[in-house]
Amino acid sequence: MTLRPGLLPRFLRSLLALGFFFSAVPVFAQDDRVPTALLGGMMSFFLLFGLAGYIYIALALYTIAQKTGTANAWLAWIPIANIILILNIARKPLWWILLLFIPLVNLIIAVLIWIGVAEARNKPGWWGILMIVPLVNLIVPGYLAWSD
Repeated sequence: MTLRPGLLPRFLRSLLALGFFFSAVPVFAQDDRVPTALLGGMMSFFLLFGLAGYIYIALALYTIAQKTGTANAWLAWIPIANIILILNIARKPLWWILLLFIPLVNLIIAVLIWIGVAEARNKPGWWGILMIVPLVNLIVPGYLAWSD
């Protein structure tokens, strides 16, 4: 198989252009530490943001478990065990954990679980439906935990 004379350099130029397009490295930077610092800063931001979100959800779930009188409220702080706790709060069977691993079914099951949590806190069930709305789903656990 032979290549046309201008095909390989054009392919290499396209590949190089794509590399510059998709990289976060500024072409004009003379210092090699800039991309590493940029990547480290971005990763630190996402790590802190994720950690803050996890603490918020765990604290809200812990408070909901205490207010509903559910045993073992400390399970809210353990990553996989908090699923067992939320199922106990919503009074759903434990085998629903398996349904949470099925794509698309897990969305319906999660909404049903949060409807059960809302009803356990004597709130309307539509608060559980709001868990599928982006950004609103950050407010719902706090409302269910700290409202009277």
